[in-house]
Amino acid sequence: MAGSSFGEAFKITTFGESHGEAVGVIVDGVTPGLEIDERYIQVQMDRRKPGQSSVTTPRKEYDLVRILSGMFEGRTTGTPLCLMLQNTDMRPSAYDGMDQTFRPGHADYAYLKKYGLRDHRGSGRASGRETAARVAAGAVACKLLEARGVGIVAYTREIGGIACRTYQPDEIEKNNVRACDPEAAVRMEARITELAARGDSVGGIVECRISGAMAGLGEPVFDKLDADLAKAMLSIGAVKGIEFGTGFSAAGMLGSEHNDGMDADGFLSNHAGGILGGISTGADIVFRVVVKPTSSISVPQRTVNVEGEERTIGTEGRHDPCICPRIVPVIEAMACLVLEDHYKRQAALRD
Repeated sequence: MAGSSFGEAFKITTFGESHGEAVGVIVDGVTPGLEIDERYIQVQMDRRKPGQSSVTTPRKEYDLVRILSGMFEGRTTGTPLCLMLQNTDMRPSAYDGMDQTFRPGHADYAYLKKYGLRDHRGSGRASGRETAARVAAGAVACKLLEARGVGIVAYTREIGGIACRTYQPDEIEKNNVRACDPEAAVRMEARITELAARGDSVGGIVECRISGAMAGLGEPVFDKLDADLAKAMLSIGAVKGIEFGTGFSAAGMLGSEHNDGMDADGFLSNHAGGILGGISTGADIVFRVVVKPTSSISVPQRTVNVEGEERTIGTEGRHDPCICPRIVPVIEAMACLVLEDHYKRQAALRD
């Protein structure tokens, strides 16, 4: 299917649907000789899998990853690496009657117009379930980046207007919303629980910080590093916006305020978010993404069916009342894929 591949020197192609037999990914361009196994990848899969807490979907997918090709005696061979995750807890009956009605906020209408048919069982390829394959591939990229000294950390910065006031990275994996501020995390979780009880959902902001990336990554004009990161993030269905460094706040600043001065030790500020002219500067790369409220809610909403007749619908099934906690590892994975791709492209340029 067109549009299912991403990257150039380090390229992935995902496959599978929400309620199909499996989801998976083929990774091409993996450095041969890399020591990696299913246990290493599983750590990241466990961070994304459903059913983690009271503020995530109760769907039970263990997301046990299987390596089908590209390995020999515990090392990558350099040939395509195929990773697969079996779907085990599908309930397509939850979507009975939705094949003729468009769900507000979903890709139902757009998919039907594009393909002439659609998989109404959990949105098919448009489902967040597809991101499990991305996380598996991202774990491979992460392993390669570790050897390069690159660290990538994403976390929930805001949910429903409740924002983190402190940055405590050690707290991110200690709370159910993956927030960097433990006090804000308590209020965020309470807000999600309150809205879920009413059959509604809520959005938020996730921030990502990339440290240790070398200067010089990124191509001029169309393959800028920030442009590729933006494409990667906006390819995630729930992401509706992105900003780098100071971002939209730059609209109210003067040039003398926004420019990052330098001295003998490096940059004096980082309003640019670690990227100038589309090329990394060696400073931390910092960006934030807007995560929309989950589209699947039980609150009655107005819509139409395929005949254009007006209907009222409330989506049943098992859905996250807030996507932020489980999208964090997806954002990290996509950032890993972009960075490793550009490292390989830079190495080819300078060889």
